[in-house]
Amino acid sequence: MSVKQFVHQTPFQLESGAILEELHINYHTYGEMNAGGTNVIWICHALTANADVANWWKGLVGDNALINPKDYFIVCANILGSCYGTTGPLSVNPSTNAPYYSSFPLITIRDMVQAHIALRQYLGIHSIQLLMGGSMGGYQALEWAYIEPTIIQKLFLIATSPSESAWGVAVHTAQRLAIEADASWKDSSAHAGAAGLKAARAIGMLTYRNYATFQEKQTDPDPEKIDDFKAASYIQYQGQKLVNRFNAYSYWLLTKAMDSHHLARKRGGDLMQVLQQIQLPTCIIGIKSDILCPVDEQQFMASHMPNAALSIIDSTFGHDGFIIETAQITQILRPFLQ
Repeated sequence: MSVKQFVHQTPFQLESGAILEELHINYHTYGEMNAGGTNVIWICHALTANADVANWWKGLVGDNALINPKDYFIVCANILGSCYGTTGPLSVNPSTNAPYYSSFPLITIRDMVQAHIALRQYLGIHSIQLLMGGSMGGYQALEWAYIEPTIIQKLFLIATSPSESAWGVAVHTAQRLAIEADASWKDSSAHAGAAGLKAARAIGMLTYRNYATFQEKQTDPDPEKIDDFKAASYIQYQGQKLVNRFNAYSYWLLTKAMDSHHLARKRGGDLMQVLQQIQLPTCIIGIKSDILCPVDEQQFMASHMPNAALSIIDSTFGHDGFIIETAQITQILRPFLQ
């Protein structure tokens, strides 16, 4: 399915008060909306993913999968601040006719959700049967469920939390320090901070997987080796792989947005009180080996959301299990969806 673009016709105000004079949103749709508009599934993507959800969530979304375009109208929009066609640091600032780069304003998860809502309205969607997201995608789904509870019918959250943890903020800060240490950082170039981005991704990989995964997959069989270790090659490869497809300005900006994620911010209560207001039927999945968004965070959500059910899955893949363990996810999600 080819990517589409929506152009928001009026200035878009951010939570900070800053205004984007132009907002472009790249998105994918799969399948057809039925006459009653009751078969919409909207998927929110995580940090470095894009709108092509059938490509990065294979096994869960697509032909012969649970989230099947033959049955549902599936929507996934590239998030605000990313580098895959939606307005972000690489976009041209209309007031200067040059790319924003480091001058792009700070954004929040709520800003991303408001952009999703603008696209929802443009597409004529009045009801979302299932809103779903993992990791940072779950941050968006939670915010959206709070903002538009009458639009969302059911909610699916995996490997996510209602507020960014101190651990998550620390990880992101270390990643941004790596980017900022790059001598090219803040150059007026799409390639600024590339070496720093490679290091930032390396830090991230340590939290997306875990000790057991690296021991199992990246241990060298040769005890005589003193350099060029398998684990080192893997980390170098993963870092360069992200550099080849992503952008340091977007990575820096989006991790900042994650840090500010807190469902109770400016809502006159604590997290427990705000979670209790989300009364949608909710399926929550945690992953035992996840060290980035550990199961404590999903247990906290489930204990304070009135209609939430929690399942914990086994996986050796840690946080990345939310993308990989599609068979286990399907087994849990199918009865909830149907």
